[in-house]
Amino acid sequence: MKIPAKGAPGLTLQEMKQFVRDHFEEFVNQKKSEVAFKNFSTDFLDHDEPTGVEVGPEAAKKMMETAYKRWPDLKVTIEDILAEEDKVVVRNSWTGTEAATGQRIEFHGFVMWRFANKKIVERWATITPPTPISTRAPQWND
Repeated sequence: MKIPAKGAPGLTLQEMKQFVRDHFEEFVNQKKSEVAFKNFSTDFLDHDEPTGVEVGPEAAKKMMETAYKRWPDLKVTIEDILAEEDKVVVRNSWTGTEAATGQRIEFHGFVMWRFANKKIVERWATITPPTPISTRAPQWND
């Protein structure tokens, strides 16, 4: 496994955070899988791809296309975002409806992105398993 070369991010900390916000909005919420080729370097290394460690943007594109089918209304919300040096870390929450069952789900995660030359070159992520969203509001005596 070849680690992408180190390089200056080419973006300020604020620009990197905005890049990640825009990436999530387009890649997940607007379901534009092709932005993988715009946002990720050709030697992009995903340390936590569900199918195993992958190089290049194609695996991320395919992963999201699978997610779009499984949860047609998939949405990600950034809860917190931090940037330092060449990295951005995001705590996020995801919601969607299982296409096969109609069950609403949610899961949560952390993602760390490394930048070089104005592109995302590495990704590390952890997510919770999807859990059903209750349709009944919690009661004070629950």
